[in-house]
Amino acid sequence: MKGISLAATILAMSFAAHANMTPKVIYGDDDRADVYEVERSDLRELADSTVAMIPSAKMTERNSIFTLKTKNFGTDYNLCKSGEPYYNQPTAASCSGFLVGEDMIATAGHCINESTCGSNSFVFGFKMNNENQAVTEIPSSEVYRCKEILAHDLTNNQDFALVKLDRPVRGHRVLTLAKSAPSVGTDIFVIGHPAGLPTKIAGGAKVRKQERGYFVANLDTYGGNSGSAVFDARDMSVVGILVRGEEDFEYSSEKQCRQSKRCENGKCRGEDITNINYIADAIK
Repeated sequence: MKGISLAATILAMSFAAHANMTPKVIYGDDDRADVYEVERSDLRELADSTVAMIPSAKMTERNSIFTLKTKNFGTDYNLCKSGEPYYNQPTAASCSGFLVGEDMIATAGHCINESTCGSNSFVFGFKMNNENQAVTEIPSSEVYRCKEILAHDLTNNQDFALVKLDRPVRGHRVLTLAKSAPSVGTDIFVIGHPAGLPTKIAGGAKVRKQERGYFVANLDTYGGNSGSAVFDARDMSVVGILVRGEEDFEYSSEKQCRQSKRCENGKCRGEDITNINYIADAIK
């Protein structure tokens, strides 16, 4: 059902011819989908260039295989089981990131800095294989360490980091960065790890407004999506880095549990996305 919903969203977005944790939220319909639910190979390829940022202490290695130490999403977050998507999926990521150079990852500035560089790993392939099976055993070839921080800023208008990895990345495509900021009304989508879950693709969003250094949109994102690549739906270029937004969950005193906060499209504060030009300039 989720895959059908995303397919409809992508068609509506008109590109079917060629989809330290800061709070986020669901706007309108929940447009998130797992990678296995998405039929389009170009979207899956973009997801393949996404990384989960995971504390190295939450991973164990044996025979060149890293096993992720995960928690159950629903129970760990004390979620209301009824109507909460992904309740039984594992969580592991603290933030998201994406490949912008042979040995460079872009993410949010609040996710990593010089003091935490050495304690974090960047993991390709943390996703769901099907409805019930998550990839929690990762080949060592898909796990990279932070070598140094090449660029970093964390201010009201700017929130980004450019990370140099311990070695060049093999088998994943460097993403294309947009040459200019998206205009208001541009169709966009995001790929990352909401609440630390396996990779999700979420479309059905538009740019609400441009601010100095960032823009605001109605993307369906959560904590853990910080550092996610936000794409222009027309040409699949990266236009920004998801950094902050509305609160994730609301507590139900009647049910004694938490549930995802939902806002009508155009309502609530929106999600903030750092313009990608800061990363492009840092790479130059």
